Amino acid sequence: HLTSLEEDEEQGEEGETVMLCFNLTLTCVKVPVVPQIAAPKIPEGERVDFDDIHRKRMEKDLLELQTLIDVHFEQRKREEEELIGLKERIERRRAERAEQQRVRAEKERDRQTRLAAERQRKEDEEAKKRAEDEAKKKKVLSNMGAHFGGFLAKVEQRRGKRQTGREIKKMTLAERRKPLAVENLREDGLREKAKELWEWIYQLESEKFDLTEKMKRQKYEINVLLNRIQHAQKFKKGHGKGKVGGRWK
Repeated sequence: HLTSLEEDEEQGEEGETVMLCFNLTLTCVKVPVVPQIAAPKIPEGERVDFDDIHRKRMEKDLLELQTLIDVHFEQRKREEEELIGLKERIERRRAERAEQQRVRAEKERDRQTRLAAERQRKEDEEAKKRAEDEAKKKKVLSNMGAHFGGFLAKVEQRRGKRQTGREIKKMTLAERRKPLAVENLREDGLREKAKELWEWIYQLESEKFDLTEKMKRQKYEINVLLNRIQHAQKFKKGHGKGKVGGRWK
């Protein structure tokens, strides 16, 4: 009987070792507190009840297993709660980030709208200024046309009518006229050609305006000189000859 009892105890210890390893594999978070249950003692001088010993061992193993299961589910519950909290924080942060992006996008749209409005305003002002300048140029050119024609006629008379104004104009246009060569151009080429011609005409008009202004200044200076000469002649006729600046005039 004692030999059988020792074998049972060894087998029970091996079963406890296997069960404990299984429990440690099941929960790796913390070691559960297992109630201390004293191993059943074998009464001396009495008949051993192996069924009772086996039952107590089974109760002990079941109690340990139940304790480990409770600890496992408690830990799992805490982890699920932490996971839910983490998901809520992530969603809250995602919503805050989306709101920040929406506000930034709205501010950027407002800024782009203001820039576009300011750019349009400047373009309108520049276009208006260009139109006013063109109108002034046309007005000046139209006013100076008659005077320029008379001046040109006088020049031609001084030159002995070697070349007429029409001939000079034809020669000038022939020198400045450029061939179009638009037969083989496509739409993009035609647009580029039109842009080039517009810039060339604008340059010619600017040069024409500058020459007209120069002519006006020269005419003004000539008139001033003529007035001075006339004034000097009147002064000379009124006073006769006199000593001016140390010399007789």
